[in-house]
Amino acid sequence: MRLLYRITDRDVRGGEPDLLPHVSRSASRGVLLDADANVAMMYIAKSAIYKLPGGGIEKKETPEQAFLREVREETGYDAAIVRRLGYIEEHKKKNGFLQVSYCFVATAKEAHEARLTEHEKKLGLSLKWMSMPQAVRAVEASLTATGDYSTVFMLMRDKRILEEAAKRMRMPVTE
Repeated sequence: MRLLYRITDRDVRGGEPDLLPHVSRSASRGVLLDADANVAMMYIAKSAIYKLPGGGIEKKETPEQAFLREVREETGYDAAIVRRLGYIEEHKKKNGFLQVSYCFVATAKEAHEARLTEHEKKLGLSLKWMSMPQAVRAVEASLTATGDYSTVFMLMRDKRILEEAAKRMRMPVTE
């Protein structure tokens, strides 16, 4: 997979774009589309922000397997990957934390009940379907509303994933 984007403290707080040498966490995430090309967005009620489905890669899992597992756990949908977008690096110098996220586009298949963790339940995580332009606006609004260092990285990453998916899938990002 190719590097899509590198997010550093320069993007978040200004200053030098220091790159961290060691990966702290590998994750998989991306865009899940329904039959009408709506995007699955995860709403976090506790902080009133939207994010894409995804999470950490477990031992002996490929990035693809992790993405499909995370989609199933968070949204309740089985899915099929239709595009591999690349990966995004998040160099959080303040935290000394480098996350690499492998990014995908998938289509929703059979629906089941979501299997949220206790932590996700406490955050008030829920699935909201919206058009691609609505999803981009929701992430932009979330970015404007938060001042939390790590959340800004997450939202910048998810905005880039949405934009890349829209470009590759030939979907509009504005209405």
